[in-house]
Amino acid sequence: MELKQYVNEHFEQSIELLKQGKNLLSDDIILAANIIVQSLMSDGKVLACGNGGSAADAQHFSAELVGRFEQERMGLAAIALTTDSSILTAISNDYDFDLIFSKQVFALGKKNDVLLAISTSGNSPNVIEAISAAHEKEIAIIAMTGNKGGKIAELLNANDILLNVPHSRTARIQEVHTLMIHAICDCIDKMLFGENNDLSL
Repeated sequence: MELKQYVNEHFEQSIELLKQGKNLLSDDIILAANIIVQSLMSDGKVLACGNGGSAADAQHFSAELVGRFEQERMGLAAIALTTDSSILTAISNDYDFDLIFSKQVFALGKKNDVLLAISTSGNSPNVIEAISAAHEKEIAIIAMTGNKGGKIAELLNANDILLNVPHSRTARIQEVHTLMIHAICDCIDKMLFGENNDLSL
């Protein structure tokens, strides 16, 4: 197969999955944004976690809230649990890598917060531990997964939101995760600030 065919295949797969995702996920994306808005209005915050590309997505989401998405507005409270190398290495070294997020959830999280838990497989042990910690602290969970949702899908309760991308290829799942992050941020801004507001503070 020529390289151009491989490239075209990436585009075609992505286009088809995005169309499928629009039909499957739009309502739950709005619900997820609403949960975050309710949290922020109750003096809560978003804690975000994931590994590898999902760690980058957690940081991306937090940056969009704390900085801005597309309109000027006040910063919104979000923390990526993937960024403090001292915390991550201390917990990994002194305890276990599986606990790098859950110990932060126990330390930083409180009722009315939201955990954004990202795992393309749905089976990341440290994300699963974070979800268990969030449940103990009565923190709502928005989980972004892929394939069939993995173990994470089985852990969620009625107050949580599962945004599952039904595909087995990691690259495709991550592409939809990025779009969902943008859509959630846009919905949050619209719900909190309306359209075309200039609230730079």
